[in-house]
Amino acid sequence: MLADKKELQMLLEGILFASGEPVKIGRIAQVLQFEEEDVLECARELADEYKFDRRGMRIVFLEDSIQMVSSPEAAAAVRAVIETRKPPRLSPAAMEVLSIVAWYQPVTRASIEQIRGVDSSYTVSMLCDRGLICETGHLDAPGRPATFGTTDVFLRTFGLSSLSQLPPLPESGEPEPGLFDDDKEQK
Repeated sequence: MLADKKELQMLLEGILFASGEPVKIGRIAQVLQFEEEDVLECARELADEYKFDRRGMRIVFLEDSIQMVSSPEAAAAVRAVIETRKPPRLSPAAMEVLSIVAWYQPVTRASIEQIRGVDSSYTVSMLCDRGLICETGHLDAPGRPATFGTTDVFLRTFGLSSLSQLPPLPESGEPEPGLFDDDKEQK
């Protein structure tokens, strides 16, 4: 086990900075031989410190992972210096499909199309290419259709820590009873 909390903070900063991607809290705890609760507490303290001191980085929490990102206040300067472009905005159709996947996951393309009333193959493929949704499995049904769910990229893009932060569906937007019963039989 490591000596103290300051050492854990130093190692955590190094790991998150070098990774550039979300890192599972359990993996950090396992490798550094700390309890997951200690790693999570240390990450929260660092996140609070960065925010309070108005630092150029933040630590974001994504379900069971953590990631170091640039602060929203520094975004314009970061973008200007490293010359990255804002990702193209999502079309209304893409937002509609993304919303359906977020609220009803795991969901099949056929279910998405049934809700929308139009072919959604291109939009589902585009959202997969952008990393906002991914294939989560296949139904145990004839043809074994693929099911889709959201990703960590979706959570980061919309500033969420978990899907539980999604707003509730409007009353009128609820599916007909039984519409997604097959989706729950995923294997």
